[in-house]
Amino acid sequence: MDRDSVLHFANFSTLFACMVLKFPQILVLMRARSTAGVSVNGLLLELVGFIVFISYQIYYDYPPPTYLEYPILIAQDVILLLLILHYNGNMKQSIIYAAVFVGGWKLLNIEKWVIDLAMSLCTLISASSKLAQLRCLWATKDSSRVSTLTWALATYTCLARIFTTVVTTGDTQVLIRFVAMTILNLWVMATVMYYKPSTKKKD
Repeated sequence: MDRDSVLHFANFSTLFACMVLKFPQILVLMRARSTAGVSVNGLLLELVGFIVFISYQIYYDYPPPTYLEYPILIAQDVILLLLILHYNGNMKQSIIYAAVFVGGWKLLNIEKWVIDLAMSLCTLISASSKLAQLRCLWATKDSSRVSTLTWALATYTCLARIFTTVVTTGDTQVLIRFVAMTILNLWVMATVMYYKPSTKKKD
């Protein structure tokens, strides 16, 4: 299989995985009607990271197949956030979050230095989202409402994006981000599996 074929497979498999990536987590929350073990702060930071990343890719006119999944991920994260706010009885906060995210998205494209600075912080922001989820799991010691499949798919998509970035743009900042996200996604996935009720160690 030549490099172009592998690149196409990586792009389309990533897009397909991202189309359903958050669905397992959404379904778990809808069944449980509870958000224990799911970090709201982690989700908000993830949304910020996604918005910065796609804005950067569009600003520099990178090939669309390298970031097409991000509008889908943002939409799924918004649905997930609304569910969490609903089950926590905080739906009024959704208006504030919407205003902040839309305003921030507009601000990113005002000047080149703004988007460059935001992208330089993107890896830190995205890493913080994973660490927030880890802290939430460590605090609750319960991952029954966190989907292992969602984190497994997230790990695969980051691995695929390491390859597509090397082959297409070679952007060091983007590559560092995906390597860091792969490691952290694996860490979260392992933690979720550890704290599942059926596999949790007995004291």
